[in-house]
Amino acid sequence: MNRYRCSMVLGAAALALAASAAGAQNLRIGLQEDPDVLDPHRARTYVGRIVFTSLCDKLIDIDAKLQFVPQLAESWQWSDDNRTLTFKLRTDVIFHDGTKFDAEAARANLERARTLPDSLRKSELASVESVEAPDPVTLVLRLKQPDATLLAQLSDRAGMMLSPATFNDDVGAVARAPVCSGPYKFVQRVQNDRIVLEKFAEHRDAAQYHFERLTFLPIPDTTVRLANLRAGSLDIIERMNPSDVPQVKDDASLRFAPTPGLGWMRITFNTNNGARADSPIGKDKRVRQAFQLAIDRHAINEVVGAGIYDPAQQPFPPASPFHSEKFPVLARDVAKARALLKEAGYDRVKAEFVFGNNTTTAAIAEMIQAMTAEAGFDLSLRPTEFAAMQKEAQAGNFDIMMIGWSGRVDPDGNIHTFVTCKGALNDGRYCNPKVDELLNKARTVPDTAERKAVYEQAQAILQDELPNMYVYYQPWPFLLSRKVEGFQPYPDGMIRLKGVRFSG
Repeated sequence: MNRYRCSMVLGAAALALAASAAGAQNLRIGLQEDPDVLDPHRARTYVGRIVFTSLCDKLIDIDAKLQFVPQLAESWQWSDDNRTLTFKLRTDVIFHDGTKFDAEAARANLERARTLPDSLRKSELASVESVEAPDPVTLVLRLKQPDATLLAQLSDRAGMMLSPATFNDDVGAVARAPVCSGPYKFVQRVQNDRIVLEKFAEHRDAAQYHFERLTFLPIPDTTVRLANLRAGSLDIIERMNPSDVPQVKDDASLRFAPTPGLGWMRITFNTNNGARADSPIGKDKRVRQAFQLAIDRHAINEVVGAGIYDPAQQPFPPASPFHSEKFPVLARDVAKARALLKEAGYDRVKAEFVFGNNTTTAAIAEMIQAMTAEAGFDLSLRPTEFAAMQKEAQAGNFDIMMIGWSGRVDPDGNIHTFVTCKGALNDGRYCNPKVDELLNKARTVPDTAERKAVYEQAQAILQDELPNMYVYYQPWPFLLSRKVEGFQPYPDGMIRLKGVRFSG
């Protein structure tokens, strides 16, 4: 406790000094983690997407009702067979390096996203057969088959545009100094300390962005984040500790701005990623099923979530038309969990449990450790800095991992890349060709009811084999200083600053 108090004081003092030096129009945003690479084609963190929202414009965006709206593209049209998507692009866009955005620049970005060896957008754009730029304002995507998910993908990182002048053999150069066309341009990054952007005066909507500078500050400790907001050293924080909700609602100096989200918190089992998959929990689905039955999601919601962490059994939140009543949240059943372990040939199972090093996930991990111990699991806990954890996950250096996902407008974005054999975010390397077949089919079905039925078939397999288990649906409890005006939370959890300003 003394250590947290000390870090709180030091953190607040340092931020206050930075705020004084930066001036009144520096908006300071407290993040729960430090983003990973600042390259939209190679990135995977939620907090990175928050930074990209101010840094990189996309072909299309969404509005508060999750409808697609123009951004760099003025309009788009599908062919009659839904295999050609044609965009008409804006003509008044330049990148932060002064080069012009046009169809050829868009084509270069999509080709990079499709072909870069470590691109995490490959599976999102897998349906694209070719990209053409017949003239400066026309971008044409020709598809291998109809793709009901493609607009949603292009409203996120797959549709973010970088200056092609920065593309060279040094792939890492883009992340060190990203050049996009958004309302703010990159200035500085100090790893695990801050990311600084400044206003891009040549942006077409520059008059509607009122801050001269944005400073993103990763502060994993929720208590420290809140203390800095109250001290005036931060202006916005994301993902506050749910236990603080009652007190902040009564604080006249703050504004609580929550919104239901599209994403989830999930536990991933290493079933096929390297040597560490050769374990009871990796090899036998009965052990994974026992682990799930040992966990009380409702207790996690009540104790850690303060009632806002709705328990989850599937990747689609209740508000989604693809949420299925066939998969209700399982109740805790320790006796059945023990019986499954015995059936699998084990009295007790040892495993390492990896999670992001922040206050909320640490509390959940400790609850899971205690609950599963009653059923026969001996978990050792390994808190890890979030970006480092993702690298460890890709390398297969885990037994069990807890990780969140901010969610996507289209249901495909909440499931496909995590469980298909070549999915870019399939950290456990689970692979079932039948699941691939069903989820690839779902991408081609435009009718909601028919598509939902396909997802239900896939989920029936996944609920049984259990490569992942969902813990809760991720809400977005933003908290702001009262001097911040015009902020509207969106279900995708992004911080959009158009029209946002300080009062007075």
